[in-house]
Amino acid sequence: MLQAIGADGIEALFDEIPAELKDTRLERVPHASSEMEISRLMQERAAQDGRWSSFIGAGAYEHHIPAAVWQLVTRGEFYSAYTPYQAEASQGTLQLLYEYQSMIAGLTGLDAANASLYDGASALGEAMLMAVRLHKSSRRILLPRNLHPHYAAAARTIVSSQEVEIVEVPYCAQRGTLEVAALEAIADKSAAALVIAQPNAFGALEDVHMLTDWAHRHGMLAIAVVNPVSLALLAAPGSWGARGADIALGEGQPMGVPLSGGGPYFGFMTCKAAHIRQMPGRIAGATVDAAGARGFALTLQAREQHIRRSKATSNICTNQGLAVTAATIHMALLGPSGLRRVAQACHGGLQRLIDRLRPLGVRPRFTAPCFHEAVLELGVPAGPVLEAMRAERILGGLDLSDWSAELSGALLVCVTETKTDADLDHYARALSAALARVRGTG
Repeated sequence: MLQAIGADGIEALFDEIPAELKDTRLERVPHASSEMEISRLMQERAAQDGRWSSFIGAGAYEHHIPAAVWQLVTRGEFYSAYTPYQAEASQGTLQLLYEYQSMIAGLTGLDAANASLYDGASALGEAMLMAVRLHKSSRRILLPRNLHPHYAAAARTIVSSQEVEIVEVPYCAQRGTLEVAALEAIADKSAAALVIAQPNAFGALEDVHMLTDWAHRHGMLAIAVVNPVSLALLAAPGSWGARGADIALGEGQPMGVPLSGGGPYFGFMTCKAAHIRQMPGRIAGATVDAAGARGFALTLQAREQHIRRSKATSNICTNQGLAVTAATIHMALLGPSGLRRVAQACHGGLQRLIDRLRPLGVRPRFTAPCFHEAVLELGVPAGPVLEAMRAERILGGLDLSDWSAELSGALLVCVTETKTDADLDHYARALSAALARVRGTG
């Protein structure tokens, strides 16, 4: 190759770098290894980590992913495909996006879905800006304090330069959910939208019908932040209250995307048909060509790369296509009944764990029904308890004192369908020993 391009050696390819900046001392770099040797080394390193049992949720969830999902996703047709700027050259990708949008719209009970957004948190920021554009007369958003703080922080960052005012809504200390009294206390001024999390950050289930109707009575849009797995059992946002939520969004990671060190994830968003032109991202549609054959096209492209900048609804520049592909295949493999079984297993497992922990004096912090995860009151600081459980290779949950001082001693615990009864028993034994150690009785 060097001979073909007329270069004397490898160094000639980097001759623009000043010699004094080059470091030729690479004592810590090992000698070249073969593929087999590298594979053996990586297996040994992975074995050193051991096998851990994770009960942490809080927005990133460990679910079983059928082997077929990523076997298909990593095929060249999907893996190397990029954003479909030219619709006629990307029929396969466009059909996949169309199928994905159809599934997400069906799951949320709303009319249209985009494809897609960076993650659930940034999707919330985009939905808030969308609500302000739709409302026209108010730039206030009511944001519950029991929303995941990372979502709230990301949304604030996105809307902070848009002169959008965020008003926090307190939650009931007993139930962990929003109440009308708290809403009425801040409803003296008009607002563009009320954000409703279902389940909220504590895993607690809100009275979404009441909250949605309250928002509409006060001239606000209702923005739903949902866990997609929960929608297999819970009411879809499109059916909330008398008229349904106006916008729904969430994190798609629970559907076929592994816990890969924090990403990549993807955000989904759906809305009513009347709001479709204010929804950011792309919409792929089905059509027919001149010969009457079915085809797919980008029906709506509302971002600044496609239309005049002043008309754009967003400057998002990706649809997280690979993660969306995984979610589409995952949903297709499971189907409605499979997704329902996953949700039932998550809910049932959490309830069985709570029952196992009651003899230890551990109780749910809030009285509202919950799904997938719950806040447990330990009676002692959660940090040392979690540290002690790590000795048993258990990631016991999330210490909520990092979220709020009022939640000191509270632990957010998540159970998914990946946890067996043996895992729950192991957790209960480890927590019992950890509590005894921290309390000084063991």
